[in-house]
Amino acid sequence: MIETTLTGKTPDIGEENIKKLMTIFPEVVTEGKVDFEKLKQVLGEYVDDSNERYNFTWNGKGRALRLSQTPSLGTLRPCKEESKNWDTTQNLYIEGDNLEVLKLLQKSYYGKIKMIYIDPPYNTGKDFVYKDDFYDSIENYKRITGQIDGNGKPISTNTETSGRYHTDWLNMMYPRLRLARNLLSENGLIVINIDEHEVTNLHKLCTEVFGESNDLGTIIWDKRNPKGDAKGVSYQHEYILLFAKNKEQFFESCTMVRPKKNAKAMLRKAEQIFNKVGKTLTLDEANAEFQAWISSQKELSGGEAAYKYIDTNGEVYRTVSMAWPNNKKAPEDYFIPLIHPITRKPCPVPAKGWRYPSATMRELLAKNLIIFGKDETKQPERKYLLRDNMYENIPSLLYYGGSDTDMLFALGIPFDTPKVVNIVKEHIQSFTEPTDVILDFFSGSATTAHAVMQLNAEDGGNRRFIMVQLPEPTDEKSEAYKAGYKNICEIGKERIRRAGEKIKEEYKDKENIENLDIGFKVFKLDTSNIRKWQPDYDNLEQSLMDYVDNFVEGRTEFDVVYEIMLKYGLDLTYPVDEFTIAGKKVYSIGYGMLMICLDNEITTEVAKGILTKIKELSPESSRVVFKDNGFKSDSNKTNIKEILKSGGIEEFITI
Repeated sequence: MIETTLTGKTPDIGEENIKKLMTIFPEVVTEGKVDFEKLKQVLGEYVDDSNERYNFTWNGKGRALRLSQTPSLGTLRPCKEESKNWDTTQNLYIEGDNLEVLKLLQKSYYGKIKMIYIDPPYNTGKDFVYKDDFYDSIENYKRITGQIDGNGKPISTNTETSGRYHTDWLNMMYPRLRLARNLLSENGLIVINIDEHEVTNLHKLCTEVFGESNDLGTIIWDKRNPKGDAKGVSYQHEYILLFAKNKEQFFESCTMVRPKKNAKAMLRKAEQIFNKVGKTLTLDEANAEFQAWISSQKELSGGEAAYKYIDTNGEVYRTVSMAWPNNKKAPEDYFIPLIHPITRKPCPVPAKGWRYPSATMRELLAKNLIIFGKDETKQPERKYLLRDNMYENIPSLLYYGGSDTDMLFALGIPFDTPKVVNIVKEHIQSFTEPTDVILDFFSGSATTAHAVMQLNAEDGGNRRFIMVQLPEPTDEKSEAYKAGYKNICEIGKERIRRAGEKIKEEYKDKENIENLDIGFKVFKLDTSNIRKWQPDYDNLEQSLMDYVDNFVEGRTEFDVVYEIMLKYGLDLTYPVDEFTIAGKKVYSIGYGMLMICLDNEITTEVAKGILTKIKELSPESSRVVFKDNGFKSDSNKTNIKEILKSGGIEEFITI
């Protein structure tokens, strides 16, 4: 049996990295320290010793790296009263500085997030970019959110005239992206919205954190609305960067395709026009009408607009060249000419041959999937039916000029410049499976949560969301403040409540819609519940008396239970059940995976009762946690430990 004493710290990420290095190169670690000269020797030819190699750096980068490795002294306190469907929901809403929250989530959600979707501050000169505190991030967090010092404005902006304009932004993003990468599954990806102010730096940053080989591409989002305050070129586009954690594994489980969102409408329109053929229209006239309609539909993607023809069966199709695509000529079998069906003369063969061998060409002819010109002078083309190609590759251009401001207004949610639900939803649909977890650690008005619930309603999925947002105060002059929302988190939580109910009402006739998860558990960042030893040297006796109680004043057992769950890497949505055993309250997490008793005067009868309950719940393994000062005596503690050990308990933990 392992015996452990739990402290208020999260695991040291630096130490964890050294342990990983030891598993690969044990000879380079001695007494917990890395011998970098020996590591260079082990890596051999892969070490670049040149002084002039490419390096992306800025003032404060080293400090930002250390920030990502520094353990957190905080915890996440459950807030049942602000949650929705606490006992059943699998979704999380976390209030707090996302740097600290990402640290706290490392153990419970390491490698479990399929997709991260973020819309970070664009660094326009008006955005909130605060400076992290290396020594006490929790106190710094409380200060900037007005929880400690209410003097002056609790947030600051990063103006373009600042000498550290780009530096401050990079120092904010770097540690967060490093921690975020750890949470991604091996086949996961991150999707980031950004504009022209920091797109260049962000791409370099992502290349460093995720690796150049894991770059999935950049989408240019044409918002069709040029900025009116531009002093140079008036930008009307933004950028969406996509990086995989591991590109090879990403493509094993995912393809870069999306449903053609207008395909069904195109098929309906074609059917409507084709029904006139032989009555009021010829087929050529029907095609002309359909093509005029296609040209008028500005929301069609390039891939959709290419399907502009209707055949004799009423099928919508596009044509594609069948020319050999490579530089070298095709084999001899790829040069056999096609005979025109009317003139019975051979059609031109591409200079380097056909794309397909003669056997495939015969199959395509038999299936009526080759289009000929009016005579043999035109080179035949391949025919692709829209009905067989309802998905398309994700293009590098996205045309969408709409806004969700009206939709939020209808929900009674005042928020400027929200992310667009449909765009977020499309990316989630393209890259996730129905049971995946999606994280947004700059969640704002909670658009990503809205998108997850909307998509789950549409396809019956059970995707989960984790929203993280700093409780940034709203401007006293804003509509949000006047409506009673004192910070952005209040806006986000209320939006999830209202959007969830609206979605459920819209899909009320859909089968199993009652199972749609529109709830969320609220957690708030705070200092650890476990008291730190901070003696008053002028009154040590009083300090010792105060320290008899291990927990911070005002904290509940429920707070402590969830901190223990975080420290031991359990999902925060696991069920927490309460039992009374030998007169003492015992918490069971994950059906016996973790048993916690924080009462005093613990007896051997409690230990025996816990073993009985564990046997009843039958978890694969179990840990048991007690308060260190909850035992009657040291001998009593030893007896309880031996009872649990004989019952097969893997770990005995005191706090």
